[in-house]
Amino acid sequence: MEKYFGNAYRGDPGVPHADADRFVNIWVGSALFCAFTWNSPYMWQLTNQFNWHDRAFLFEQYHWKKAMAKNQPYKFQEKRLAQEISNIENDTGFKLRVLAQNYPETPGLAIKDFWQVDDRTIVFVADPSFGNILNFNVGASVDLDIPRSFWSRLAGKYGNIFYWKEKGEDASIEAAVMAISNCLKEPVGSNNCSEIK
Repeated sequence: MEKYFGNAYRGDPGVPHADADRFVNIWVGSALFCAFTWNSPYMWQLTNQFNWHDRAFLFEQYHWKKAMAKNQPYKFQEKRLAQEISNIENDTGFKLRVLAQNYPETPGLAIKDFWQVDDRTIVFVADPSFGNILNFNVGASVDLDIPRSFWSRLAGKYGNIFYWKEKGEDASIEAAVMAISNCLKEPVGSNNCSEIK
């Protein structure tokens, strides 16, 4: 072994990167890395980005267990939202699609083909990365029936950082879906969607 590796360990000038200081630095760095990974072996998973779906699931489980302890029925929030979105589509003919994302992890334009976005589609993007959690991309036919000011007033009421930090992202999303549902069910006119309910 000495014949093959001895020169590199002694800092042979003929072997690149084999000086004595680098040899010590490599060993110290390796020892520190081993100590850090021994202390927290999953340190690469400790990021400031969260998975929204995991948090929503834990939130639902917490409230479901509280309801079970009180012997009260509990309808899961995801099912309520899915039912409301389905009712919107059946009652009005408009499609509402809710995308919960955390920038920079976004699906991009892939949702356009996946959801078959057309002029009668509202794409509601919930992203807490930039302060206001509510963003809307509205089709041309929807724009004719609902005034443009509705979307900015809706985002200002339920999407501002103070509202969703206090009530939670889920409450903000659910309140926005209910407000869109109420607005789409109103008859088209000059006072259409003047009030956010």
